[in-house]
Amino acid sequence: MMMVHGPRTPLCRTPGGARDAELLTGHSFNSLDETDGWHFGMTGHGYVGYVAAGDLEPHIRATHRVTALMSHAYSAPDIKSPETHQLYLGAFLHVTSQDGRFAVTKAGCVPLCHIAPIDHLQPDPAATALRFLGCPYLWGGDTATGIDCSGLVQAAWHAAGRQCPRDSDQQFEELGQPVAPGSPLRRNDLVFWDGHVGLMQDPDHLIHANATHMAVVAEPLAGAETRIRAAGFGDVIGIRRIDPDTSENRAENTIAK
Repeated sequence: MMMVHGPRTPLCRTPGGARDAELLTGHSFNSLDETDGWHFGMTGHGYVGYVAAGDLEPHIRATHRVTALMSHAYSAPDIKSPETHQLYLGAFLHVTSQDGRFAVTKAGCVPLCHIAPIDHLQPDPAATALRFLGCPYLWGGDTATGIDCSGLVQAAWHAAGRQCPRDSDQQFEELGQPVAPGSPLRRNDLVFWDGHVGLMQDPDHLIHANATHMAVVAEPLAGAETRIRAAGFGDVIGIRRIDPDTSENRAENTIAK
């Protein structure tokens, strides 16, 4: 078992090819084969692809997760010291000690206020998604520097400690239960089009990363439906609701194992 040691690395469908997703600091990767500087294998959440060998190192079990949207690791427990590492929401760290206001990790000294024990949850996915408002759209992106629609949904549900596959078609097939057409919507309901997904902020407003705004936005669902339909992507294909009390949905930190 390997893990990511850099800030983030692309998971590619072919060596050096198109990015399907990103792995963050501390995310696990089960390497099945290595050829010409690329590892082929499976991520902690079951996604398969290629990762550059130079971005992986032997796995160390994580103790903490990054809860800030973005943070820095520093070369010393001092905010004026040079930063050594960029960190993103959902990254995992192995903390060895504490020095004042900082946690000491292999990546560097990280502000304690930006991390939490690995079992810490942010239980409201919509609240997590709203933290990404204005972040740029990036196909296959999974951080505040760039994220796509299914990456946003996955980040929000992983922060809540829930299983969530990476792609919108997988999310549609695997997450929650269908909501009957015409039923009132609730916060955190997932709305799906063919190739697109967003989650509800409230019964009328959708949070989603989209290529029209090239950003994460919250907007009236009715307006989003009209625009997406006019662009030729059709109508909503379904709405899914995840029961917050369903234990089988819990992720159990598989990304970090």
